[in-house]
Amino acid sequence: MRLMSGREEGIITRILDNNIVEVAIDNDFTIPVARREVVVIAAEEQKYLHREEEPQPSRKKEPVVPVLATQGIYLALVHQSEELLAVTVINNSDHDLLFTSGEERDNKYRGLQNDKLVPKASRVITHYHLKDFEKWPSLLIQFIQHRNGSATLFEPVTKRVQFRANSFYKSKKMAPVLNKEAYLFQLDQKPVAVNPDKIKEQLEEAASQHEGFRLTAPEHEIDLHIESLVDDHAGMSNSAILKLQLEKFQDALDRAMASNMHEIVFIHGAGNGVLRKEIQKVLSRTPGLKYFEDAKKEKFGYGATLVRLK
Repeated sequence: MRLMSGREEGIITRILDNNIVEVAIDNDFTIPVARREVVVIAAEEQKYLHREEEPQPSRKKEPVVPVLATQGIYLALVHQSEELLAVTVINNSDHDLLFTSGEERDNKYRGLQNDKLVPKASRVITHYHLKDFEKWPSLLIQFIQHRNGSATLFEPVTKRVQFRANSFYKSKKMAPVLNKEAYLFQLDQKPVAVNPDKIKEQLEEAASQHEGFRLTAPEHEIDLHIESLVDDHAGMSNSAILKLQLEKFQDALDRAMASNMHEIVFIHGAGNGVLRKEIQKVLSRTPGLKYFEDAKKEKFGYGATLVRLK
């Protein structure tokens, strides 16, 4: 974009209020500008405007040094100016990438961008300022890889990135695809293929190792209140209680899936919402589910989650 009152050009980085936006000028510094002063530059206009500039003497092109980066999906924060960073999703793989992105601040989620990236492509999803580092939200990236004709089915992946100063500034390296220095975070280590036969084989192996083993389906409703799990929890810390509740939840979910149940309800209570959040985090990255949702409020209030299984 450019300004109506001058020839400066830049990038809108964020909306300050209903009438003011922040603009990065020449990738060097940011200024507040009234919305009415901002004009979007079409490609044809930009070409025309730059005709009047004096031609620069030709310079010998330096050879481009290839960046040897591990294949995978990355989140890169690239400097647009000394303190402005473009947060970018990079698909450095041989598969198409379907992704959504959002940020979580004070337990509230806000969607940012979604897109389909072809192999070796990238997409800017937002901008952050280094001066606001301590106030940055957590970023949530959900993605699935796909290729027409592929014989492999890949699991959906949900990745939460929380930026901490002691690791953030050590992450600087060359970003693949962009071929620029960036703060780089790999979102996948390796695509994980779903192999139902392998899961069945592991279950059979576990059964053979325990004489008399018999898989039993869980109850339709699983009460995760600590009072239902142990007789005396007075000496247990909050983290120990949460760990026990999640173990009970995971065991019941595994047995429900292995025994081909159609649905199961987990009663976690309303409370401060920590257990509910942890349960739904696990469910969001578990393959083999149709969906999950709050159970009937007239029976459980806001204290239970219903899981529909395939």
